Amino acid sequence: MKTKLIAILLLVLTCSMVSDKPAYLLFDKNGNLTSYEKLLIDASNADIILFGELHDNPICHWLELELTKDLYSIKKDQLVLGAEMFEADNQLLIDEFTSGKIKVSNFEAEAKLWPNYKTDYKPLLEFARKNKIPFKATNIPRRYASMVNKGGFEALDATDKEAKSFFAPLPIAYYADLNCYKKLLKIDSSAMVASHVTPNLPKAQAAKDATMAHFILKNWNKGKVFLHYNGTYHSDDFESIVWYLKEDKPKLKILTISSIEQENMDTLSHEFINKADYILCIPESMSKTH
Repeated sequence: MKTKLIAILLLVLTCSMVSDKPAYLLFDKNGNLTSYEKLLIDASNADIILFGELHDNPICHWLELELTKDLYSIKKDQLVLGAEMFEADNQLLIDEFTSGKIKVSNFEAEAKLWPNYKTDYKPLLEFARKNKIPFKATNIPRRYASMVNKGGFEALDATDKEAKSFFAPLPIAYYADLNCYKKLLKIDSSAMVASHVTPNLPKAQAAKDATMAHFILKNWNKGKVFLHYNGTYHSDDFESIVWYLKEDKPKLKILTISSIEQENMDTLSHEFINKADYILCIPESMSKTH
């Protein structure tokens, strides 16, 4: 009877393990399974957190909001938020919205919003508005990134003084040997023509990274925690935004989060080891927000 009971318990345990379908797992940079609690502790002790998201993944957006709420409960008025998804020339609109000076409808009609704004980014702005948390638009306006893609950094020299306030100070430093920029040119010439990609594409990407780093640092000071939401490519492998932040302030405590999708959730694939301080692993079958 005892043997039969043990067998039944083992069967139940095995079935429960098989049916367990986690929506996400967290790994450290060495590929070891870790916890959200550990991430929260490390995040609360960082100067700057770069949350690298997959733009269409609901788990990324949910965890961004949860981390924001939990960091606010710890840091209160020491927390600053910012995002790639908002361009620097929309900062006045964001300030007016989060301070309650303008209506939601006015903000949404006039700001340059991503198609998935209402489902994925509006909750972050609403939380900032409710709790009076500074929220910073950090990205270069797309028209200026387009200029760089066409004519290189030199194209920005012709812009006027007001325009120059919306991107990183000139001349923009550029290290072409970073893998994040070299990868962008690993396509054949026919594909470049078909997609209107130019050899300046890495520079346009660097203009975004440099500008985001510029506005992060402009709105951070010692004792604050700046939580920044960006596409995972902008902070993976401790490059991109991280490189520009470290160029300016080498001693910054920067924590990065990378988001990846895997078919098998048991272990972290070798290709993702050391991609970030924390790797948010999500099933490939996860639904998309858009």
